[in-house]
Amino acid sequence: MVLVTLTTDFGYKDYSISVIKAALFQQIPNVNTIDISHEISPYNHSETAYILKNAYKVFPKGSIHIVGVESEYNPENIHIVMQLEGHFFIGADNGIFSLIKEDKKAEKIVAININRKESSSFPVLDVFVQVAAHIARKGTLEVIGSSVKQIKELTNIKPVISQNGNQIKGSVIYIDNYGNVITNITQKLFKEVGKSRAFTINARTVKFKEIHNSYSQSIDFTLPKENREEDGKKLALFNASGHLELAIYKSNPDTVGSASSLFGLEYRDLISIQFD
Repeated sequence: MVLVTLTTDFGYKDYSISVIKAALFQQIPNVNTIDISHEISPYNHSETAYILKNAYKVFPKGSIHIVGVESEYNPENIHIVMQLEGHFFIGADNGIFSLIKEDKKAEKIVAININRKESSSFPVLDVFVQVAAHIARKGTLEVIGSSVKQIKELTNIKPVISQNGNQIKGSVIYIDNYGNVITNITQKLFKEVGKSRAFTINARTVKFKEIHNSYSQSIDFTLPKENREEDGKKLALFNASGHLELAIYKSNPDTVGSASSLFGLEYRDLISIQFD
């Protein structure tokens, strides 16, 4: 069985996903396709990387990951394959792969030169499926492309540490289905800079002085239910991916609101941590 994942900003209204899967089934008879997400915000590099870098690690080595976000070919957006930790990533060199790779060293990166259609408006179907089929047949990357030593780096969304080491300035990189706000500040960085000091998280007009280990930890279950502060309870925690997340307990963006709507936070908004 060959496992191919799909991560795109195509949504579900159009026929795009169905024809990609149909083409994969034709090219790779024993393929198993898994949708990681098709609801990436259009052309959002950091959102794509956040979702994919936290998903691919649980897939078996040898998995092939097709990335259909800003994938149209042009001289500044070439198509590449990256082999990383035994996985294969197929997409455009637009900075997404640098965010997935971070400080890890890729085993191989090649610029795709087979079946390239510079005029194609659907390279995921016209090119990436063909490349995935080649990899599934145990074809080498050298056959489909030439080696690349450097890929496009995205560095403008990394947290900034003040010179005196008393502040971390980060930003919102993702807003999940519940409206929870995920930042680019990791638990590792927080511990390295904070050194167990007291702190204040500033997010527009909202402040946090405590970070929980889970959503429910913010609720005092020793109190009778009628006396608990639950609905609308704001909290900060490090989520399963190790990123600082600002949330509302049991939020619903469609009814009671969410961290994003109630705190007035959107993609790229500033989040800072001040250490005492």
